[in-house]
Amino acid sequence: MKYTSKEVFDKANVFGLGASNDAYAQYFIGQSYLNGLGVTEDGSLAVHNVTFEPGCRNNWHIHTANKGGGQVLICTAGEGWYQEEGKEAVELKEGSVIMIPANVKHWHGAKADSWFSHIAFAVPGENTANVWLEAVDDEAYNALKG
Repeated sequence: MKYTSKEVFDKANVFGLGASNDAYAQYFIGQSYLNGLGVTEDGSLAVHNVTFEPGCRNNWHIHTANKGGGQVLICTAGEGWYQEEGKEAVELKEGSVIMIPANVKHWHGAKADSWFSHIAFAVPGENTANVWLEAVDDEAYNALKG
C-alpha cells in the first residue's frame, strides 16, 4: 500500500521510525531513519527497521563475504524498489522478502510517491563487509514505474 501521508504511514510502520540515519546519510539520497530492533550477544547479527521517505534510496552497494554473508530485507510498510546490477528493478510491497546473496551489487529504497519501511539484517559470514558505491542515477530512478 502506498503511503503519501507520514501520519498514516506511522500507524502502519509497526516497527517504529527510529532516529535519523545520520551515520549513513552520505550513502542515501533523501532522508532515512534507523530503528535498532535487536542484536545477538556476540554482535554477529543485528536487526534494524529502516524507513525511507518518498524518493529516498540508498547507493549501490555490495555485502561482501568469503563465505556466507549477504542481506535479507523483509518489507513491512509502504512500497519501494530493489534492484540488482544488470537486472530490472523489483517492486517491493508489504510482505515482500528479498534474499540478497553475498557479493551482489544492489540498491533499495522507497518509491517516489510512498513512504517505505523494511527490516534488514546482514547474514553472518566470514570476512563480511559492506562496500558503498555510487548513487543511483536520478534518471534511471525516475523512470521506474509502479
